[in-house]
Amino acid sequence: MKLFFGEINHGKAIINDEEQQHIVKVLRMKDGEEIHVTDGKGNLASGTLIIEGKKAGIEVAEIKTETPDFNPKLHIAIAPTKNIDRIEFFVEKAVEMGISEITILQTEKTERKNLNIDKLRKQAIAASKQSLRFHFPVINDLIKIQDFLKNIDSETTFVAHCNENLERIVLHKIPTLENYTFLIGPEGDFSDKEILFLAEKGIKAVSLGNQRLRTETAGVFVAAWNYNKMIK
Repeated sequence: MKLFFGEINHGKAIINDEEQQHIVKVLRMKDGEEIHVTDGKGNLASGTLIIEGKKAGIEVAEIKTETPDFNPKLHIAIAPTKNIDRIEFFVEKAVEMGISEITILQTEKTERKNLNIDKLRKQAIAASKQSLRFHFPVINDLIKIQDFLKNIDSETTFVAHCNENLERIVLHKIPTLENYTFLIGPEGDFSDKEILFLAEKGIKAVSLGNQRLRTETAGVFVAAWNYNKMIK
């Protein structure tokens, strides 16, 4: 399946401008080829490609609405790594494994204060298309941990930290829920103050095993754990 991003409304599909350029200039697709377009909201248009000069369109043969999405839903709030390539790696792999939402978290030990969220969103779209996802994940802006915690449900929220002196649940013992939110700390972990604050909020701590994982590895690990639940 050749899947592209665009808008779908009233029985018509319009391919995104950047996608049109990619189709014409890079892929050099031909008029009449089979093509599929998704809006990332669960809608999928199928039809044939129409090439008109430097423009690419689709003659729609069928539109599927409300295609199934991944369950359970997973939201990971993760601190950005100093090396931005690592957080980009996390985004790509987590999206491929069906994550629903990603929030970039600013903590006391977060070294990187600025990052290109639009670039992460484009990477999420690319990974969604690559893995044939019709529901694109939400990529939220950088937010301070205190502000993030104002709108969470403590019953479905967990934090992965490395403090062995505090009680932590083993990941596979977490009950089956319809949605999960996980907080992943920065290089150097959450501060003791933040960990205690999370506990006061009723957020349960989890252990990801005996090894100390890098930030992006921990994020991918949780995404893979949730993906395993999806395919059972």
